[in-house]
Amino acid sequence: MAVTKTFGSEVVQAAFDAGLRDFGENYAAELVRKTAMFPDLPVRWHFLGAIQTNKVGRLAPVTTCFQGLARVREAEAIARRRPGAAVMVQVDLTGIPGRNGAASRDVPQLVEQARQMGLDVWGLMTVAPIEPESARRAFRRVREMADDLGLPERSMGMSDDLEIAVEEGSTMVRVGRALFGGRTAAT
Repeated sequence: MAVTKTFGSEVVQAAFDAGLRDFGENYAAELVRKTAMFPDLPVRWHFLGAIQTNKVGRLAPVTTCFQGLARVREAEAIARRRPGAAVMVQVDLTGIPGRNGAASRDVPQLVEQARQMGLDVWGLMTVAPIEPESARRAFRRVREMADDLGLPERSMGMSDDLEIAVEEGSTMVRVGRALFGGRTAAT
């Protein structure tokens, strides 16, 4: 997946022309703006990371998949505004206070609750710890959790750890800097 946050429309067009069809954004306003710039582009737009429930109404019509579902109230907001929406539950295995994601012990219940609300749970997503062996363990754990829950997708890995993520079973990597270079300030 091409993560185009903070990059302009020319980057989205170039990535599309190169064959990419999945695009990820972390900022609600930016995702809404980019989808409006490319209304006829046959791509899947993913909202990545923490979901603010007050922004779900704006995101629901244009988001293919919400990657970052971490709480029941977020699932409720999505289900209310976009019945049947695709979601991925974000798992936090970093131990860093304030990091987005559900604790591993809470993931099975959140997946079940999201399904009961009619959401289409594609899989699990995680942002790994920085240290390579810790990242490997985290990716392995998320793969095992996804397998145990019968979830086919594992959104794991970014520019710095995508090789490890793929080795550990990622089905979707989120790549920005490795494709487009350094980011500019958020718009």
